[in-house]
Amino acid sequence: MKAVVIKEFGTADGLEVVDLPVPDPAPGQVRVAVEAIGVGGVDAMLRRGTLGTFGFEPGHVLGSEVAGRVTAAGDGVDASWLGRRVWAFTGLSGGYVEQAVADIDDVVALPDGLSSVEAVALGSSGVVAHFALERARFAPGETVLVRGAAGSIGISAVQLAARGGASAVAVTTSSPERGARLRELGATHVLDRSGEGAPGAPSTPSAPDRYDVVIDIAGGAQLPDFLAKLNPNGRFLSVGLIAGLPPADFGTRLTAAFRSSVSYATLSLDTVPVPAKQAVRAAQFAEAARGKLRGVVHEVLPLDGAAQAHRGMDEGRVFGRVVLVP
Repeated sequence: MKAVVIKEFGTADGLEVVDLPVPDPAPGQVRVAVEAIGVGGVDAMLRRGTLGTFGFEPGHVLGSEVAGRVTAAGDGVDASWLGRRVWAFTGLSGGYVEQAVADIDDVVALPDGLSSVEAVALGSSGVVAHFALERARFAPGETVLVRGAAGSIGISAVQLAARGGASAVAVTTSSPERGARLRELGATHVLDRSGEGAPGAPSTPSAPDRYDVVIDIAGGAQLPDFLAKLNPNGRFLSVGLIAGLPPADFGTRLTAAFRSSVSYATLSLDTVPVPAKQAVRAAQFAEAARGKLRGVVHEVLPLDGAAQAHRGMDEGRVFGRVVLVP
């Protein structure tokens, strides 16, 4: 079968299409004939070598979420899964393939009316956004700022905050066109990447000066600037680092606001119990099938277009999620 591996860490040119044996499911696993593959920010971080110190080596198969049909089941798996359409989490490896294996606990059946492409545009990002808002103790009537809102996690966070009764949902983005699309999804205020004026305009006077909750997908050198945008008792949730690590001394900025009782936290889905993640994911898939929640697809490319997909992410051209199809 075809698979995409990291031949060399760094640019997207380091990705290579190779032939690998079709995997057999181990006990407790299923094999999925892949119809769609979600291309995520963590894939780009792995490919760049950002997480290289965690034991990833050349030859690593990228990808963490796929959707398709179950074609084989390992020992201990109910045979009723055979033939079913599913979304599956493959971990930090094994998704950019024609045939994937996943633990049955990481598999969710897809409802009728939801395509495999739509499923991988929402499957991981929607759950991250849900638990980020939950961890931030977001409540109706509060103000929310989503930093890096044009990615799939940000798009989900905007929709969930708006549906949850936020009094304002501000977003940072790079262009008026992206801002208009985010408004259609529930954003009430559009800011530039610095969190100040609107893209292409000097200012947006109606935007709040401070926020009760900041959901940050970007990270990077500007992260401390957004700590300063918290209200007293405000909560900052970091769920991604697509712009790189924050400055080593960003904690100094946090403690400078000591008297405001603001808080900073990170969220990894690794710390959320699997049954809780799967319950939220199944509910979101059902909502998406009814048109109540959207996973936005930027582009659908063939599997051997993985390098093209990564170049688009590196250049900041992606709105939503790029999907690969074998």
